[in-house]
Amino acid sequence: MLTDTRAWVEKQLSTGERVEGVVPLRGGWTSEMRRLDLRGPGGRRSLVLRTFVDPFFVRHAEGLLNREAAVLTLLRKTDVPAAALVAVDAGAHHCDRPSLLMSLLPGSVRVDDGTAAERAGPLARQLLRIHRVPVAGDSRPRAHQAWTSAGRVRPPERTGRPELWRRAVDVIRRDPPPHRGCFLHRDFHPGNVLFSGDGADLRISGVVDWVETSWGPADLDVAHCATALALLHGVPHGMRFADLYTSAGGTLDEDPAAHLYWRLLDALAFAPDAEKVATPWRELGRTDLTPGVMTRRLEDYVEALLERYG
Repeated sequence: MLTDTRAWVEKQLSTGERVEGVVPLRGGWTSEMRRLDLRGPGGRRSLVLRTFVDPFFVRHAEGLLNREAAVLTLLRKTDVPAAALVAVDAGAHHCDRPSLLMSLLPGSVRVDDGTAAERAGPLARQLLRIHRVPVAGDSRPRAHQAWTSAGRVRPPERTGRPELWRRAVDVIRRDPPPHRGCFLHRDFHPGNVLFSGDGADLRISGVVDWVETSWGPADLDVAHCATALALLHGVPHGMRFADLYTSAGGTLDEDPAAHLYWRLLDALAFAPDAEKVATPWRELGRTDLTPGVMTRRLEDYVEALLERYG
């Protein structure tokens, strides 16, 4: 931890507390995450420090980190297990780089295949609770933004299914369907969810990474988690998630064409190879997720979506 950032952190601590240790946290790709182990008169505790270092995210840090700070404040009054905000320096006025300090949540990120089916139901129910967060008009987050468009999609260089990609891109070429907005996490997927316990005691103990929070269709949040599940665990897991969400009481667009639009708008943003999400997953032990595996799963998932909803 750099000098200015450490000094800023220490100003946020209780009297007599000091940073005893700094431990890098794995599994993220937009920022550096560190656990700060503290010791003071009241004993030991830990906080988490998020720091943007990539030039792209540093340029957009004020909007992203201030948004996350506002969302964490909002969520303190809800049953969503989010961290408590301690302090934020989005403009790096005091820190070496844009930073946000928050409480440490219990649990761990789980991306193994072994209990993927058991975790899917809790994921769907947690996402529904997020969508039901009440937000006053003046506290409503920004409108959702698409992460790709028909003109930006790049199919895999050696795809054997060019017609599949043409059909998929044609779906998102049209205007977005009319929709009813709700509170979106906007980047909800297994890498941003912490689990505790096993078997009957399995539960979600934390949801992290609220920098993309926005207002938009529930279908888009469901689409994003479904794409991640398809890439991480296989196409059937991705195809099942929307059904789990509606079984939990969630509402998605009844028009298959409209639902397909949101599903493909998300999936095509991962083209050509979904490598950006595979890297942190491999750091968590999923070394089987090679570029070839990710490309095949993405193509198979797009094909499954067109077959079911097209």
